[in-house]
Amino acid sequence: MEWIESQPFIVVALFLTAVAGFRSQLTYLLGRGIRAGLVRAAWAQKLASDKERKAVNQLEKWGWPLIPLSFLTVGFQTAVQLTAGLIGWRWLPYTLSAVPGWILWGVMYAAGGLAAFIGIVTLAQKSWWLAALVILLVAGIIVVLIVRKRKRKARTQVDQEDVVAEDV
Repeated sequence: MEWIESQPFIVVALFLTAVAGFRSQLTYLLGRGIRAGLVRAAWAQKLASDKERKAVNQLEKWGWPLIPLSFLTVGFQTAVQLTAGLIGWRWLPYTLSAVPGWILWGVMYAAGGLAAFIGIVTLAQKSWWLAALVILLVAGIIVVLIVRKRKRKARTQVDQEDVVAEDV
């Protein structure tokens, strides 16, 4: 931790981005390895069916946002990456989908996300209900800020429409 704390933000963000990439690729490849073992086993017919291939094609076409968004979670990202390998998602589309998530994760954790996570886990170990209250409070603040921003944007848009209507 001392090495990380002594580095500039960009170095830490790049290092954590590389860590995220390495970890997600290993998890994905583990899923592919498990799949390869299953294909040789009795499940080969089920995994090689047209229905399964069609599902994988749909995921590759429409499910790609799930990969980078999974990096905003703890635990769920591992499940998504492993599942991508298990279902036979091709490596290149998976990796291209994951790169924004790697960057997001690296920057987020370099900017204090890791400290916040450790803090909430430590708090939860002492008092789970207080940790839940803090999470709900932070989520509530975020919702209030988003709603205020949208209302401000809507008011600005209405004001601009009024100005255009007066000009006509």
